[in-house]
Amino acid sequence: MVNRLKLNEKALRDAELRTGVSYQIFDTEVIGFAVRVQSSGARTFTIDYRHAGRQRRMNIGRWPEWSVTAARERAKELRRAIDEGRDPLAVREDFREAPQVKDMIDRYIAEHLPKLAKNNAGDQVSMLRKMLEPAWGNKLVTEITKSDVARFLDFVAEGRPRPSKAKPNNRARKLQGHKPTPIRANRMGEVLRKMFTLAMEWEWRADNPVQGFHRRIEQARERFLGPEELTRIAVVLDNAEDQRGAAIIRMCMLTGARVGEVRTARFEQFNLDYVIWSKPAATTKQRKIHRVPISQEVVTIVRKRQMVVPHGNPWLFPGETVGQPVREIRRFWARVQKEADLPDVRIHDLRHTFASLLVSGGASLEMIGRLLGHSQMQTTQRYAHLMDSPLRAGVDTVASILSPRPRLVHDAAQDGAGKPKSA
Repeated sequence: MVNRLKLNEKALRDAELRTGVSYQIFDTEVIGFAVRVQSSGARTFTIDYRHAGRQRRMNIGRWPEWSVTAARERAKELRRAIDEGRDPLAVREDFREAPQVKDMIDRYIAEHLPKLAKNNAGDQVSMLRKMLEPAWGNKLVTEITKSDVARFLDFVAEGRPRPSKAKPNNRARKLQGHKPTPIRANRMGEVLRKMFTLAMEWEWRADNPVQGFHRRIEQARERFLGPEELTRIAVVLDNAEDQRGAAIIRMCMLTGARVGEVRTARFEQFNLDYVIWSKPAATTKQRKIHRVPISQEVVTIVRKRQMVVPHGNPWLFPGETVGQPVREIRRFWARVQKEADLPDVRIHDLRHTFASLLVSGGASLEMIGRLLGHSQMQTTQRYAHLMDSPLRAGVDTVASILSPRPRLVHDAAQDGAGKPKSA
């Protein structure tokens, strides 16, 4: 016999406890709404219903955390959904199984990042684990909105106080304050856009909330070294005690290559007969094989390295760790900056300077892009303004040809004075 009565607080307090068994008391007002009384004394509101021929039971909540009135109102909402043909228990189960942002991060790192360059992948892992996961990790992928994206990127753009350490180990670090990071926000936006695009392919959501995100203005740093500055660097490199580091910097200057490509160069990549350097895809930013011609000065550097590097070592610039290339030259470059009095010059600025010298030599943007290994023409366009000088010289040449020639103008009075007056 089914127990039925209009549920109220007194009925729940007075409900009989039965040893070893639980039972239900159904409400007379809402069909299927009941309270389950367990032998332990716990009382839980439920709703029983049928969907697609299956008997279903869904828990609403425990008493007294849920009052009878609140549980009945919730039961009425569920009853309306059931009458419309929906299955509220299935919706709850789907919600519990729905992927969270931390699941999306894990899958993105496992499936997409191995396709990228090692440094790029490592940088993205750092951003995702240190910034995104603490902020969104427990949210459902389907919950993220455009407003959430805008607020999060604003947070990233604000930056954080420097340094990150709670107890800085020197006075200079202690004095560093809050530093905005708008470029970091743009990079994070690009990573999020790609990740949600993949989430759409994985059928985890139907749209991309990051599409069209607000990009902060980026002031591209363009530092080009002049002849006098290049001469100062050359003098410092000639006198440097560490000629391995000096050779790395020289190759950056002579080839426009990224310092990572030079640092990890192997002898087998250089064909000295055809004066070509074939950079493998694993070491290039564009993840493609990049073959470039090299000058005789670079050939000389490679031949000198062949004489000083032990036979059988494949690295042009072997490091202290056996079987590995040199890991970094930041300390060496810091000494070069100091001795050459160029505190604001980065190693990467040597690459920009290489491009600027190509422009002054009459090279086209297409040629510059191929030599620098740019995969997109828009990357090379940053050097387009350097072509203004030769263009202006050409315009001035045309102007000098077409400009009217000056004519000698005589004084009329003087002309009249030299002629005899007529009678």
